[in-house]
Amino acid sequence: MAYKAPVRDLTFILGEVLEIDKYANQRGFAEVTTELAQQILEEGGKFAEEVIAPLNRVGDKEGCQWNDGVVTGPTGWKEAYQAMVEAGWSGLAADPAYGGQGMPAVVAMAFGQFTAGASAAFSMYPGLTFGAYAGLYANASDAIKDKYLPKMATGEWGGTMNLTEPQCGTDLGMVRTKAVPQADGSYKITGQKIWISAGEHDFTDNIIHTVLARIEGAPAGIKGLSLFVVPKYLVNDDGSLGERNAVRCGGLEHKMGIHGNATCVMDYDGATGWLVGEEGRGMNNMFVVMNEARLGTGLQGLAIGAAAYQEAATFAKDRLQGRSLTGPKNPDGPADPIIVHPDVRRMLLEAKAFVEGGQAFILWTALQADLEKSEDPATAQKAHDYMGLITPVLKAYLTDKGFHVASLAMQVHGGSGYTEEFMASQYLRDARITMIYEGTNGIQALDLVGRKLPANGGRAIMSWFADIDAFVAEHKGNEATAPFIDGLDKAKATLQEASMWLMQNGMQNPDNAGAASTDYLQIFGLTALAYVWSQMAVAAQKQIAAGSTDPFYANKLMTGRYFVERILPDARAHLKKLQSGAGVLMEMPAEAF
Repeated sequence: MAYKAPVRDLTFILGEVLEIDKYANQRGFAEVTTELAQQILEEGGKFAEEVIAPLNRVGDKEGCQWNDGVVTGPTGWKEAYQAMVEAGWSGLAADPAYGGQGMPAVVAMAFGQFTAGASAAFSMYPGLTFGAYAGLYANASDAIKDKYLPKMATGEWGGTMNLTEPQCGTDLGMVRTKAVPQADGSYKITGQKIWISAGEHDFTDNIIHTVLARIEGAPAGIKGLSLFVVPKYLVNDDGSLGERNAVRCGGLEHKMGIHGNATCVMDYDGATGWLVGEEGRGMNNMFVVMNEARLGTGLQGLAIGAAAYQEAATFAKDRLQGRSLTGPKNPDGPADPIIVHPDVRRMLLEAKAFVEGGQAFILWTALQADLEKSEDPATAQKAHDYMGLITPVLKAYLTDKGFHVASLAMQVHGGSGYTEEFMASQYLRDARITMIYEGTNGIQALDLVGRKLPANGGRAIMSWFADIDAFVAEHKGNEATAPFIDGLDKAKATLQEASMWLMQNGMQNPDNAGAASTDYLQIFGLTALAYVWSQMAVAAQKQIAAGSTDPFYANKLMTGRYFVERILPDARAHLKKLQSGAGVLMEMPAEAF
C-alpha cells in the first residue's frame, strides 16, 4: 500500500490536546495558529506521500554506491532531496536569521514523523544536517555560524556528527583522532571515524562535519576532547567553495537495513578544522547534537512502526483466510478477511495504541523544547528539566516499541511478510538500528537512572509527578474518562514505587541500579504514554460531549482503552522484575555463559 501521512492524528494532538494556540505569547508561536499548523502538515504530508515514499523501496533495493571515495545515492534520491530544499522543508525549524522558517519544534517534529514514515533512510540526511546545525548554533563563534549556518539551515549543505571510532563507541573517552594547532588558528585533524551516517553523498555541494578529537597534549579521557567543524570543501570568505579538504570516505558499511543512507568510514588525513566552543568541552558541546539525534531517533523508530502498522492493517482487511469464530462475515466470499480474528485484532490494536500514543509523546516533548526558550525563567527551567529527563525515555522506549510494532506487522502478514514482496521485511530491518545508534537503549536506561533521575535532587521527576497529580485531580470526576485517569494514577504510583526502590537499593549496590535500569525505563515509558493517552481521551471526550458524531473521536477512545486495559498493566510486571535486584544477573560466573 502507499504510505499515508497521519495528518489528522497530529493536527488533533497539536490543536486539541496540546492546544498550541494558547502559546501565542511564547517565542516562535506568535504567528503559528492551529489553522496554520494544519495547512503546513497537509502540504508536508503530500510531499512525504508523493515525493519521498515512492523512493523508499528504491533505496532499500539499490542502496548507495561507493567508488574510490565518491558516494552516489539511490535513483531519484538526489532530485527528491533538492526538491525538499527548494520547497523550504529542510529549514522548517531553523532560525530565520540564517535562512530558516523559524517554526516551533513541535511543528517541525510533526513534519519529521511524515518524512521518517515515508522513508527512514531518506529522512536521515536532513535530520543529521539539522543536528549539526543545532550544535553549531548553540556553541560556535559568530564567524563560524555566519560561514556555515545559512546553507545548513536551508539544507543546501549537509551535516554530520563524527564520534565513533573502531576502538570506541559508547566509551568516547578512548577517542584517538587528534587535532594539531596551526599558526592561523585552525587545526589539522587526523584519524578515522566509523558508522558516520550521511558522511558522504552526492545530494549537496558541501558536507559540514562536526568531529570529536583530542588536541595534541590534551589529557586522556572525556575531559581531553574538543569539538571541531571540518567541511568537505573549504569555504572562502565570500561564501564560495574552495579546495577539497583532506577528509575522504574510505568505504560504506553493508547493513541489515536503512540501505538508502550512506553509512561511511571517514578518514581524516590532516584535514583543516576549526574549534567549536571551548577547548576540552567537546562532549558538552556535542551533547546538543546528540540530544537532537536521540529525539530524532525516537521519532524515526516510532514513524517506521506507524508505516508498518498501516501496511499490516491494509493487508488484514484484504487477506481472506478462515471464518470468524462467530459465523461468516463475508458469506459471499471463500473466506473472511483476517481482520475478523481476535488475535489479528490484538496485534493491530497493540500496534495502533503504541503508534498513536507515541505520536503524542513525541509532540508533547517537542513542545517542551519550545518552552525551553521561554522568556519566563520558571517556564524555561521546567522545560529544560523535562528535556533532560525525557530524552533517554523517548529514544529508548519509542524505538523498542517501534521495532515491536514492525514485528507485529510482519506477523499479521504471515509468510507473506517474510518475503520481499511486501514492505513488512524492510520496515523490520530498518527499525532495528534505531535501538542501537545514538546510544543503545541500555545506555539510555543507565543514563536515566544514573544521571537524569538524581539531577538537581530529583527536581525534574518531582515536577513531572506534580503535573500528573494536578491533571488527575482536575479530571477525576469525569466518568467517561475515568479508566484513563485511574490508569494514569496507578501507573504514576508504580513509577514512584520503582523510583523509591532505586533510591534505597541503587546507592547501596550500583549493580542494583544497572540491573533495574531497563525495567525502570519501561515503567517510565508506560507512564508517559498513559499521561498523553489521558490527555487525548479528555480532548476526544470533550468533542463527543459537545455533540460531535465524527467517528475519529470514538475510535481514538477505543484505541486508548486498549492501551489502558491490555498494555498499561505491564508496568506492575516490570516493577516486580526491577525489585528482584542484581543477584541472579551478577552471581553467574562469566565462564558459565
